[in-house]
Amino acid sequence: MPPRIPLGRSLRAIEFQSRCAKSTPSALALCFRPVTRRYITADEKPLPTANTSDLGPNQERLPHVSEEAAEMGKITGEGGPDIDQGTPIQEVLQRDPQSQKKAPQVIQDDMQSTAPKGSRPYSTSARRQQEAVIDFEDDEVEMPGHKFGLPELPLQSTANMKHRYDPVIVQVTNLLMQDGKLSRAQTKMAKILNYLRTTPPPTVNPNRPLIPGAPPASHLPLNPVLYLTLAIDSVAPLLRIRSQKGAAGGGVALQIPVPLGLRQRRRQAVMWILDAASKRRSSGSGKGMFAQKVAQELVSIVEGKSALWDRRGGIHKLAVSARSNLSTGRRR
Repeated sequence: MPPRIPLGRSLRAIEFQSRCAKSTPSALALCFRPVTRRYITADEKPLPTANTSDLGPNQERLPHVSEEAAEMGKITGEGGPDIDQGTPIQEVLQRDPQSQKKAPQVIQDDMQSTAPKGSRPYSTSARRQQEAVIDFEDDEVEMPGHKFGLPELPLQSTANMKHRYDPVIVQVTNLLMQDGKLSRAQTKMAKILNYLRTTPPPTVNPNRPLIPGAPPASHLPLNPVLYLTLAIDSVAPLLRIRSQKGAAGGGVALQIPVPLGLRQRRRQAVMWILDAASKRRSSGSGKGMFAQKVAQELVSIVEGKSALWDRRGGIHKLAVSARSNLSTGRRR
């Protein structure tokens, strides 16, 4: 037989642990020990507070602007702040007693002082409106009714929007226009004027003088419109030759000189210039080369190097020789 185990001694060494019953929820609750949680609240432990005795450089409370101005006024002897600026704050504070306690000290002192009736200290609009009042009895106020004065009559020729450009510019632009494309003609006209403005001053030939009253050649690039007008009027013919059949009897045609008006002379000169410019050799390629050739022809006219001078002189010589035919035409 196996030896017997002393139960008394073994019970002291063996520890029994109770097992939780899985079936009953009451036994499950007895197996777990509740864990106590501690919360930091104001009752158990106060929150840390900042030390107000040691303030940083930017933590000091600044005084109100009006209080600071009052202190500076006491130091400098100039008085307190200008209380005429701002809104009528006293009327607002009289309706709100709680706001009176939080108002700046300067405003509180001013509210305690007795102010005359009908006055509004701290009011900006009252004084400004009083300064803006006009005495209509003493001063006469002129009210024309127009922001800008009426134009003087009669109106100038350039006052109309459709006639705001120089007449020479308009006429040359219309002669440059092809197929009704005015914008392209205006672009060419702008390039011509820009070329006349940027080129060096021309050297005038004394044998082929310009029209009387022309400015010095050094001044022409400063005014390109005058430059253009001077070149056109200088080379423009005064007469044209008209052939009239049967003027002397029979079928013989006579050449009769006919004087031209201002626009007719300029038109004839521009047509000559455009014809000569089209025959010039181009110095490059591009859409703006024709405008450049026209401008070069204008410069050569002022300098007396253009062949249009000879063409103009030939027409004048022919007209002088044919002036005897005028009497024959009258007899008919």
